[in-house]
Amino acid sequence: MSSRLPLLLRQLGRQQLSPGPARRLRELCRSGSSNSSSSSGGGDPEGLRGWRLQDGQAFSGRGPGNPEAPGMDSIVRDVIHNSKEVLSLLQEKNPAFKPVLAVIQAGDDNLMQDMNQNLAKEAGLDITHICLPSDSGEDEIIDEILKINEDPRVHGLALQISEDSLSNKVLNALKPEKDVDGVTDVNLGKLVRGDAPECFVSPLARAAVELVEKSGIILDGKKVLVIGAHGPLEAALQCLFQRKGSMTMSSPWATPQLPDKLREADIVVLGSPKPEETPAAWIPSGTIVLNCFHDFLSGKLRGDSPGVPVNGLIAEESVSLLAAALRIQNMVSSGRRWLREQQHRRWRLHCLKLQPLSPVPSDIEISRGQTPKAVDVLAKEIGLLADEIEIYGKSKAKVRLSLLERLKDQTDGKYVLVAGITPTPLGEGKSTVTIGLVQALTAHLNVNSFACLRQPSQGPTFGVKGGAAGGGYAQVIPMEEFNLHLTGDIHAITAANNLLAAAIDTRILHESTQTDKALYNRLVPLVNGVREFSEIQLSRLKKLGIHKTDPSTLTEEEARKFARLNIDPSTITWQRVLDTNDRFLRKITIGQGSTEKGYSRQAQFDIAVASEIMAVLALTDSLADMKERLGRMVAASDKDGQPVTADDLGVTGALTVLMKDAIKPNLMQTLEGTPVFVHAGPFANIAHGNSSVLADKIALKLVGEEGFVVTEAGFGADIGMEKFFNIKCRASGLVPNVVVLVATVRALKMHGGGPSVTAGVPLKKEYTEENIQLVADGCCNLQKQIQIAQLFGVPVVVALNVFKTDTRAEIDLVCELAKRAGAFDAVPCYHWSAGGKGSVDLARAVREAASKRSRFQFLYDVRLPIVEKIRIIAQTVYGAKDIELSPEAQCKIDRYTQQGFGNLPICMAKTHLSLSHEPDKKGVPRDFILPISDVRASIGAGFIYPLVGTMSTMPGLPTRPCFYDIDLDTETEQVKGLF
Repeated sequence: MSSRLPLLLRQLGRQQLSPGPARRLRELCRSGSSNSSSSSGGGDPEGLRGWRLQDGQAFSGRGPGNPEAPGMDSIVRDVIHNSKEVLSLLQEKNPAFKPVLAVIQAGDDNLMQDMNQNLAKEAGLDITHICLPSDSGEDEIIDEILKINEDPRVHGLALQISEDSLSNKVLNALKPEKDVDGVTDVNLGKLVRGDAPECFVSPLARAAVELVEKSGIILDGKKVLVIGAHGPLEAALQCLFQRKGSMTMSSPWATPQLPDKLREADIVVLGSPKPEETPAAWIPSGTIVLNCFHDFLSGKLRGDSPGVPVNGLIAEESVSLLAAALRIQNMVSSGRRWLREQQHRRWRLHCLKLQPLSPVPSDIEISRGQTPKAVDVLAKEIGLLADEIEIYGKSKAKVRLSLLERLKDQTDGKYVLVAGITPTPLGEGKSTVTIGLVQALTAHLNVNSFACLRQPSQGPTFGVKGGAAGGGYAQVIPMEEFNLHLTGDIHAITAANNLLAAAIDTRILHESTQTDKALYNRLVPLVNGVREFSEIQLSRLKKLGIHKTDPSTLTEEEARKFARLNIDPSTITWQRVLDTNDRFLRKITIGQGSTEKGYSRQAQFDIAVASEIMAVLALTDSLADMKERLGRMVAASDKDGQPVTADDLGVTGALTVLMKDAIKPNLMQTLEGTPVFVHAGPFANIAHGNSSVLADKIALKLVGEEGFVVTEAGFGADIGMEKFFNIKCRASGLVPNVVVLVATVRALKMHGGGPSVTAGVPLKKEYTEENIQLVADGCCNLQKQIQIAQLFGVPVVVALNVFKTDTRAEIDLVCELAKRAGAFDAVPCYHWSAGGKGSVDLARAVREAASKRSRFQFLYDVRLPIVEKIRIIAQTVYGAKDIELSPEAQCKIDRYTQQGFGNLPICMAKTHLSLSHEPDKKGVPRDFILPISDVRASIGAGFIYPLVGTMSTMPGLPTRPCFYDIDLDTETEQVKGLF
């Protein structure tokens, strides 16, 4: 593919053409012509030297009413010089930037192509040329247009095709922002509406108008007749002449009124060749005739219109040459706009209005009562480019990671974590507070903000807990899409996880039933007489210290080492997963079919969000990093005690393919139209319980330096917050500015000695009536959680999530005790009943706290021994006296240390219902010994997780699950019963 500017002026049988213009055009096409006769010396652009229009060719000789010939080379040189200067200024701040013009050409007629390439070269542009057969159909041309539309390296697109192929469908297939010839309806519409600075104007129409003006003709009040033009050119000519005060008429050649119109016209613009049957004498002497019937898009140079008097004629070559230069100018403008779009832009967010009702309707009724913005509109409002989103339906989109590269120089916004006190089984509303806070910041304080939430598992949605989209008037919408499949990320994780599980057992089976030679020959099969290692097999050879690439050169011992993983079935830690609560999959036997040749073992299913792949997704920072992490995942140990990884099993590439879309954060919105990222949802007990690093990083760039990103940590601060700081922040390098600690009067009463709280059972009167003493006694848990946050040097704002049964005395008491315990501020919140307006005070407190300097620090050094890191968490965070390791836990610690995993952070798997390991111990338990029953490793995710007591990774269904209330209206297709 050659690099050529697409404006190709083509001679098509010029029957009476004198040799002068053609010779001059050939001179112009020469690169670096040496016969310069310009009075301006060496300043002429290369390829323009020595070229001058002769009198009587571009214009007539001077006479009454005739235009005075402008210096065409000077005009073009000025346009190119100005374009080059603008581009140089742009490149000072963006040295690697160079605009690229793509030309789609049907046919191979290349007359004057070099001239245009010289203009582009002089200005500093690049050109790519796509050549199609001359008989290419509409669909073929559109296919090429669509490819160029989506190519971020190309900033302008021009068509060089036959006039017959220039249908509206073809022209409007161009992206308006790349349409440097101004032929799309969008650009023409903006021109007609008067938004010329915001659109591309036809270079040919501009050239025609500018040449007339530069000839000394005043257009104001002149009558302009455009003959034989149609489509974009006709519209652009009419509009531009009218903007100059001219009275503009349009006419086809074949009309009885043409002689009268010609007699009235001061200026005639020829948009197509004059038919032979139309007498030249109809054009009065002294009329200015502008020859524009060069087919600018197709590149056809048709020659002078036979019989048109040369007196007063502005020739086609003049218009076409200036048009070529103006197209270059449009290209530079396109590049400038593109660069402007690459920078962070001020949000133009249109927030949705809320009209809260009392009593507050159900969550799904509230969600249905608000019509969300189209997600592409939301994306544009917050500064996302069209090619940075992949739309799923009307209200969801994935955001491409390329945005991080575009905004890499943008300063991050403020980083806020929402955590909570030790909760009741009902939850205390961290998600609701998170959403209420961003609604308050953006919809009511006009501060850019982003919520970053975990994607909920479908297990609890159909089990007992219900959805996780927030609640009341602080929700993510549409809630049914949020709570169900979303964009399929969890399904991708399930598929990837189970592929690895299948690979493990399959490998054990085949190794147990085949000889070394047969196994090796099947792993490296003969294809068309040749054996070749795959890329991942070469990686395994390198790991084994075998530096060979030819399968036939391995020794028998090398082939055996390569082919046999020798997995010890008793060490397999990788389980199959399913995103459904199913207690009967907690322990199963696999391999009972006759085809498995007697190989069977006990195994289990985990809930999908407990998969290490989910934790990998949440902690990765790029596609390459995710692939490396997936490859490092340890599935078992071999019989020598060495780890067996996904890389060893040869499945890393396939896992990455399954996860390639899941890595992109999902964009949704709140009830008030503010943006939300929903991405990743790792378990908060055996994993770290936070949404993805990538969602946070992208959001921090999008909100800008003064904006806020609010993310949530699962369970209480002792679990989710501690892991957020020690695991997520360590992986991301991000530094939090504020912790929002969510509390409820209900939970504080429970910690103060109130009756047990059980999901699905009505609350006792202690929780629905004022009880100051219970609240005061329970504030010990709030005070402890504040102290935990202060261990990390981050200011704490307490958000009291107010329920309708809370009294003013209870609310005031909690806020007062929280401030005494060291909270920066403590604020009651009413977002559930009032939306963002009910959390404005919280938003102001968070904004003020974020203005203070953060003294963030990690709790421990990862280089400490595993046991010591566990002890630090147990004593300083939970308040334990010490830890107690089971023999199995100690054995695992020794093994992981020997395998080189001792420097990983710790992810404690502990109940969320107490600071201790016993769920019924409320408040602040003291002097307890924390038992560590087992220790496991998520090497790909990058942490060691000790198990405190028994920890179920597959929830079960209750007697009456939520699915009893969930239904679909088959007429409206609306989901019912979600909450």
